[in-house]
Amino acid sequence: MNSLIGTYECKVDAKGRLMLPAALKKQLSPVLQDGFVLKRAVFQPCLELYPMHEWQALMAKMNTLNRFKKKNNDFIRRFTAGVKMIEVDATGRLLIPKDLVVFADISKEIVVSSAINIVEIWDKNKYEQAIDDAAVDFADLAEEVMGQDEDEHGIS
Repeated sequence: MNSLIGTYECKVDAKGRLMLPAALKKQLSPVLQDGFVLKRAVFQPCLELYPMHEWQALMAKMNTLNRFKKKNNDFIRRFTAGVKMIEVDATGRLLIPKDLVVFADISKEIVVSSAINIVEIWDKNKYEQAIDDAAVDFADLAEEVMGQDEDEHGIS
């Protein structure tokens, strides 16, 4: 799967059902039948939707961690807390479980945002706040992350 593109404002109904935006559903069409994993984000109050093959690749990497080291075990437990398998129904909807709605403080208005190979699901107000907060430091962050010489990370 190529990188996902787009940020979409959507609504969630009272039962926690989200209709995937048509443009995003089209991009995900090759992997829709495989299902998804929905989890709490590590750094932000949002949810992360992983196509199943992306999740399996991440789990393969995590499976190399030595489980006899306490910090590795603690990390795995915290990282996978609240993880749910999700399917998109025939109409293009997915159900966000109640515990994850509570974690991300999701109200009716949400933002669905691509993040390279996964999708973030945010409460609209929290998304706008995160973007506003990051704007102040973004130039410095961009230089630090992407401003390396090409031989260092292969990106120019």
